[in-house]
Amino acid sequence: MLSSAVFIVRRLLQAVPLLFAVMTTMFLLLELAPGDPIQAMVGEFPVTPEYRAQLNERFNFDAPVWERYISFIGNVATLNFGHSFANSRDVTALILERIPNTLLLTVSGLVFAAMIGIFMGVLASTSKSPFGRTSISTLALAGYSMPAFWMGQIFIMIFALWLGWFPAQGMTDLRARNVGFDHLLDVGMHLILPAAVLALREVGIITRITRASMLDAMGQDYIRTARAKGEPEHSVIWGHALRNALLPVVTVIGYGFGFALSGSVLVETVFGWPGMGRLLYDAIAMQDNAVILGIFFFIACTVVLANALTDLLYTWLDPRIDLRKGASK
Repeated sequence: MLSSAVFIVRRLLQAVPLLFAVMTTMFLLLELAPGDPIQAMVGEFPVTPEYRAQLNERFNFDAPVWERYISFIGNVATLNFGHSFANSRDVTALILERIPNTLLLTVSGLVFAAMIGIFMGVLASTSKSPFGRTSISTLALAGYSMPAFWMGQIFIMIFALWLGWFPAQGMTDLRARNVGFDHLLDVGMHLILPAAVLALREVGIITRITRASMLDAMGQDYIRTARAKGEPEHSVIWGHALRNALLPVVTVIGYGFGFALSGSVLVETVFGWPGMGRLLYDAIAMQDNAVILGIFFFIACTVVLANALTDLLYTWLDPRIDLRKGASK
């Protein structure tokens, strides 16, 4: 337990230069981007010189780039991302309010993708039917290829509008005042469609990686030994081969967390899910750079932490791995 905590702290400290590089790059890219944040703030209405001068003084828009960069880096160290002029709120408080909704959607989508993807990958590697193997591989490739925003609209049209099984928009029914279990059920019903769309791409990747890893594991000597000892085939597949085949799958799921977070921007926008992705979409439209930089910082931190937790899972799946050396004993 102590070595795991030391490993997590060491990985977080090693991520500091990476976070510094990411935030510097994002700051410079946003500075080079065309557009006028003051004009975006007022829309198509003309901006008077007096009003422009007032906003420049309030939000420090007319300060030199190097001066705003130094102020920005200093504020990031204290998790202070400034003020959102589009929402008239503190950026950090705004992001912290949306993070639980995005994590609920992302983690649900990844759990769903892991369960379905691993099951389909095992079936594809052990099925004796060529049609079954081809069908699963084709479904996995189709799920990986289809754009999330397009699938989101298809799901809404079929399952929400035609069949009426699930709500089409939002996180809760605003007309109902549910509490307790009814509230959880309401959130769960709103969660199913966006989580399923977010999981589709990851299902395709996990299925293909699980299939390849299982085919390699099934040819190893310990599998032949287990069969020679008379163990049932389901025990050989699920108890011996799958556990050893999970290492690359865990790697894919861990790295897929970052893609799922970025993919949540489109999914949350399509389904009206009140998370960081929807907030980022609105901030880009309004050129609210403080919110954009704050969201990218929290996404980068979450990806670093997810990768560190992925490495910890390795030690559970393969006790030979030594976190202090980063390799098998």
